[in-house]
Amino acid sequence: MKTITVSKRAKGINSLLKQAQRENIIVRSSDGTEFILAEIADFDREIELTRQNKELMKLLDLRAKQTRTIPIDEVKAQLGLSK
Repeated sequence: MKTITVSKRAKGINSLLKQAQRENIIVRSSDGTEFILAEIADFDREIELTRQNKELMKLLDLRAKQTRTIPIDEVKAQLGLSK
């Protein structure tokens, strides 16, 4: 992971960082890509709580063991979507 120091002059970014101190933020770029902006202490706590969720961890373990993938053409056909 890379650390970037934000200048005090970067008002827009600093505003987002201030908001992220209060609650986690999803930042969506113009192309639709999404990013999570979270204070590290809060994010660490969320990871800890997520790892304690036995049902979620079981699901993730099962999914990690799956080796078969479905080609996109097959998915489209199953959903009745054109290619």
